[in-house]
Amino acid sequence: MEMQKCETLEEARKKIDEVDEEIVKLIAKRNDYIKQIAHFKTSVDEVKAEERINDVISRVRQQAIDLDLSPNLINDLYVRMIDAMVESEIAEFNNAQKY
Repeated sequence: MEMQKCETLEEARKKIDEVDEEIVKLIAKRNDYIKQIAHFKTSVDEVKAEERINDVISRVRQQAIDLDLSPNLINDLYVRMIDAMVESEIAEFNNAQKY
């Protein structure tokens, strides 16, 4: 992971804002794929995919550890994000079933 050394508070804050912008774009991209996945599933239970969720959480926790980042922070962020995206996927699934 490439990190630029900042010389001022303003420069560091600008870099944080740039990272935040990229994070939001990546979350939106992830959500778009989640909506696509809904069309491959046959039931709401399949949408909920507990085993897959557990695998994702386990993988990102390990990645956090590898990057010297709090795995609990990543866990909490992903649980919240996945919960919201599962709701979005269920809505997409239900809409797809109407057609």
